[in-house]
Amino acid sequence: MAPHYDVDDDWSDSDEETGCDVETSVQLGVPDGPLDSAEDRLDAAVSRIGGHPAFLTSPEPPIESALCKNCSTPMELLVQVWCPMEESPCDRALYVWGCSRGVCQKLEGSVRAWRGLKFNEKYAAKLQNRKEKQRQKELARVKADEEEAKRKSSMKTNPFSMGATPSALNSFGLGTAIFGQCEPKELNEEIEGELDKIIGEGDDAAEDSESSEQDEAEDGLLVTAMAATTLESSPWASAPAYDVLYLSTIAEYLPPAPKPKLSISKEDEVNGDNMEGGSKVKDTTWGLEGYENSLDIDHAFERFSKRVGYEGEQCLRYELCGTPLPFGSDKVFDLLFPPPPKPNLPVTKPDSMVVPPVKRTYDPSSVPMCPHCQGKRVFECQLMPNLINVLKRVNESQGKEKTKQTDEERRKEVGKQLNSTADIDRVGMEWGTCFVFSCERDCCIEAGSDVKNCWREEVVFVQWDV
Repeated sequence: MAPHYDVDDDWSDSDEETGCDVETSVQLGVPDGPLDSAEDRLDAAVSRIGGHPAFLTSPEPPIESALCKNCSTPMELLVQVWCPMEESPCDRALYVWGCSRGVCQKLEGSVRAWRGLKFNEKYAAKLQNRKEKQRQKELARVKADEEEAKRKSSMKTNPFSMGATPSALNSFGLGTAIFGQCEPKELNEEIEGELDKIIGEGDDAAEDSESSEQDEAEDGLLVTAMAATTLESSPWASAPAYDVLYLSTIAEYLPPAPKPKLSISKEDEVNGDNMEGGSKVKDTTWGLEGYENSLDIDHAFERFSKRVGYEGEQCLRYELCGTPLPFGSDKVFDLLFPPPPKPNLPVTKPDSMVVPPVKRTYDPSSVPMCPHCQGKRVFECQLMPNLINVLKRVNESQGKEKTKQTDEERRKEVGKQLNSTADIDRVGMEWGTCFVFSCERDCCIEAGSDVKNCWREEVVFVQWDV
């Protein structure tokens, strides 16, 4: 896994800085042009922004899945992400819908996420084969360790005892036998190499077979998805939808940490402060400056803007089991990054006493458990503000191409927008970011038993644009 860097540290564009950008474990979803292909629109393995969903199973899920929990009207699909888990035998897609009615903004249930699963027999067989090979390798390794232990035990025979065998007096000489023969590293490496060779030969042959099976599965995936997804006669065909774009993924890169410009004091060295490279390597700890409480500054938003600024086109951040990137300091931020208890300070605190800065650590315990398997839900992805801009921009440009308005029609439309003050007439999403949490086990069960296909709603936390 790529390292996580504390992006609160200052990045510098100085010419003195050298080195390549640092790749993180986050995958960024960016728009990649209109999805014009009719086949791709029906393929559930094609990730997209907007449009109608392509489902894995037939019949398709009920249209009620996309109803806003506040106004009960069908919502538009925001993104569909093809995201099967490596250790799961199921094909998997994630769907997120959002309500654009002004009256529903900032209300729970106006953004909903679902995951669709379909059992993949060929990939399940591949997983089983992989587990069996791993089991055989572990058994062979245990056997090799036992043989090595026996060999070591036989080498410890006292050459002066009556029961000593001539083999104890080996070619290394009497001194070696008395003081104990050193473990030959080459012998261990030879055993390990032979073990890997035995297992590896089977792996190579299996990989070739698995590769051909995977190709066949991928070739059949589109046909299966297209056969299972014909929306012409279903309620989904008449559901509202944005114009559809391809959603491509790219790796996230951050500039390298700058070189330290100040020398490290001996006191810092004694305290063990890690200043190598000018930045501290952290995973989920948020260091908030000590002056935060005295200035009207939202440090979470500053960090969000700085991180997102390195790739402004991102509409989605995907990091299964990762850490969400908060949009700002609000109730959701406090739930996911709860403030720790304040340290107990003496009543008569001297003026020179230094109070350590407040640290916030990601804590997903506030996310509800999966109601089907009672397992934990983990962070999977989040929608970014640019997604709203992309959907709005694309639909406006498409609308101009499809219908040309007269001057009179444009004046009426502008007048309507200016004169309308009611939220119910206002259209547009106002969230800052939407966090999607999904079942860690990717469960596919009904009434306590495994099933071939399932449709599950997951949890969405929304930070609204305030």
